[in-house]
Amino acid sequence: MQKKIDKILFFTSIILSLFGIVMIYSASSIWAEYKFNDAFHYLKYQSIFFIVGVIIMLIISKIDYKVYYEKANLILSICLILLILVLIPGIGSIRNGSRSWFGIGPFGIQPSEAAKLGLIIFTSKYLSKSNKFLKSYKQGVFPILGITLLIFFLIMLQPDLGTGVILVMSIISLLFIAGVNMKFFLGIGILGIISITILIIIAPYRMNRITSFINPWNDALGTGFQIIQSLYAIGPGGLLGTGFLNSVQKHFYLPEPQTDFIFSIIAEEFGVAGAFIVTILFSLILYRGIKIALNSQDLFSKYLSFGMVFQIIFQTLMNLMVVIGMIPVTGVTLPFLSYGGSSLLISMTSIGILLNISKSTNKNSK
Repeated sequence: MQKKIDKILFFTSIILSLFGIVMIYSASSIWAEYKFNDAFHYLKYQSIFFIVGVIIMLIISKIDYKVYYEKANLILSICLILLILVLIPGIGSIRNGSRSWFGIGPFGIQPSEAAKLGLIIFTSKYLSKSNKFLKSYKQGVFPILGITLLIFFLIMLQPDLGTGVILVMSIISLLFIAGVNMKFFLGIGILGIISITILIIIAPYRMNRITSFINPWNDALGTGFQIIQSLYAIGPGGLLGTGFLNSVQKHFYLPEPQTDFIFSIIAEEFGVAGAFIVTILFSLILYRGIKIALNSQDLFSKYLSFGMVFQIIFQTLMNLMVVIGMIPVTGVTLPFLSYGGSSLLISMTSIGILLNISKSTNKNSK
C-alpha cells in the first residue's frame, strides 16, 4: 500500500503560494490600475499559474522519480537548447534589460528556471554513478563543473547573474554532500570571488549596484533607490505591521513591488510577525526536504532531494538578503511568493518530485 503524500510539505507549499497571491494583489493593485486599468491584473495571472502549478505538482507527485534518472541527459539537452534559443533576437524577449524570456501572448516563460532544475537532475544522476571518482578532480569533478559553467555562461549572456549564482551554489553544495575534498572548495571559492569580481568590473550596471549597496544614499534617486525604498517599507512595519492593503511604499515608491521586493511589502503590512511566519514556512520546506533526502533509499534520490531543496532555500536567502540590504540587488524572485509563472511552476515541480521521493521512501521502508 502506497503511503499518502507528505502533507506538511504539500500544505506548506500551498499556503506560501496562496499567501503570495494575496500579497501580489496588495503589492500590485495600485501599479496595475495605473498601467493596465485593472487592479486585479497580476492577481489573475498569478492565480492561473497557481492552479496550473498545483495540477503539475499533483501529477508529478505520482510519477516515479526514477524516470528523471533515465531521462536526465534528454532533460538537460532540452534546457541547453532553450537557453541558446532565448538569446536569438526575434525568439527571446527582452524584459528589464535581460533577454531571458519566451513571450507567449501575455505570458512569459523563463528557460533559466527550468535549466536550474534540469542541471540538478543531471548532476544527481552523474554523482550517483560517479561517486567513486569524486576523489579525482579530473575524472569526477571537472566534467560536471564544465557543464555547470557552460549553463552559467549561457545564463550570463542574457544577462542574469542572480540565477547563475544560485545554479552554481546548488551544484557546489551537491559536490560537498557527495564528499569532494575540502581543499577543492577553498580553490573554487577563490576562483569564484575572482570570477564575480571580473563580471562586476566588465558590466558598469553591476558596479553601480555594488556602490549603491555600500552606500545607497550616495545616489538615492538612482542606483540606491530600490534598496532605500525597500528599507523604508520594512522599517515602519514594526511588530504587527500597518495592516493588509495599507502599504505606503507600493504607491509608486518601490518599483514593481510584486516581484523581487514583495517581502518588503509583507514586512510593511504584517510587520515582524508576518516576516517570522514566512521564515517558519520556508524553514519547514527546508526541514522536510532534508528529512526526505536523509531517508532516501538510493543515491540519485538523495542527491536530487538535497539539490532541489537547497536551490529553493538559496534563492530564498538571496532574495531576503537583497530586500534588507545585506547584498546588492540581484533580480532574484522569492519562491512561491513573488509574481512570476516560471518561478512558481518550477518551484511546484520541485515539490512534486520531493513528494514522490517521500512516498517511495516510505513505501520501501515498510
